[in-house]
Amino acid sequence: MGNPGRRPLNENEPETKVEIPTCPGHLSPLAKKEWRRVTKELYALGLISKVDRAALAGYCDAYGRWAEAARQLQQFGLVFKSPSGYPMPSPYLAILTTALDQMRAFLTEFGMTPASRSRVKTLNPKQRDLFDDFLAGRPARSASGDDPSRELN
Repeated sequence: MGNPGRRPLNENEPETKVEIPTCPGHLSPLAKKEWRRVTKELYALGLISKVDRAALAGYCDAYGRWAEAARQLQQFGLVFKSPSGYPMPSPYLAILTTALDQMRAFLTEFGMTPASRSRVKTLNPKQRDLFDDFLAGRPARSASGDDPSRELN
């Protein structure tokens, strides 16, 4: 990992408080369900704050449209007959594809795809525990939790 692009890192990157923003009322029931699911996951990873509300709402809205279009495609099929009798692709296919593209963009922003997740930096819980130990004046221990003085013997 590291910094493969060798671009300068932002030393002044703002830090935000990890918290779940309120769910926008305009989201569909499917989008609200996805909001509840994904905010729990992002919170557990320390990747969500109040400032993320609009971006997350955009993702959940696209998710709701994607899920509804998929449901309609299952019900009515990929092809329908036009008034002239010719087969045509379902309009739900275009809705699904557009929503999926929008979802992919938001998923990448939040590090929710395998490739983008490798680029997200969070504080390792073990590192956090070691730092907390240091601040609390507790004896140092290795990352495995063992007493480091034992490693020297």
